[in-house]
Amino acid sequence: MQPLIYLASRSPRRRELLTQIGVHHTVIDIDVDETPLAHEAPAEYVIRMALEKARAGQAAIPLDLPMPVLAADTAVVVGQRILGKPRDQSDALEMLQQLSATRHKVLTGVALGGQRESTRLSVSQVLFRRISPAEALAYWRSGEPADKAGGYAIQGRGALFVRALEGSFSGVMGLPLFETGELLRQAGIDPLQLNMRNDP
Repeated sequence: MQPLIYLASRSPRRRELLTQIGVHHTVIDIDVDETPLAHEAPAEYVIRMALEKARAGQAAIPLDLPMPVLAADTAVVVGQRILGKPRDQSDALEMLQQLSATRHKVLTGVALGGQRESTRLSVSQVLFRRISPAEALAYWRSGEPADKAGGYAIQGRGALFVRALEGSFSGVMGLPLFETGELLRQAGIDPLQLNMRNDP
């Protein structure tokens, strides 16, 4: 089936979520500097990153195949500190101890690039149970935290630490589907109308 959008992301989770809502897409590889600016608020950071990724994708698409470019950026936030992907085992264990028995925010900015740029922000609150040092080490050794913001994956074994979630499960995964649906409908792509049968 013909793709409807480009996805400017290497994340298999974002691809899975788009597939879940029936939006056929083509992945476009982009590379942007993800360093936060001095004194940049986490919400401003994820929106800026999503926009920069969408713009980078827009600049890289073939001229003969113009389609909107969807991009997203997710940050795990404790206070005003952004927890990115862990650099190594020590960094991951430190992150998990920071998150242990506390409530933190997960912010995901979504941007749709094209003739008209649009953005949305998803904010979720996640409460972790207490994580022992032995559990944190075992989790790191599973390989799951290595490329995840905040050092955990809610859609995987990291769900074992989540006592409560207020907000968007898909947003914590990396692509909030409510906000994504809003952006797609603005661009004339309604996931609920795709692949509908024309029954008499």
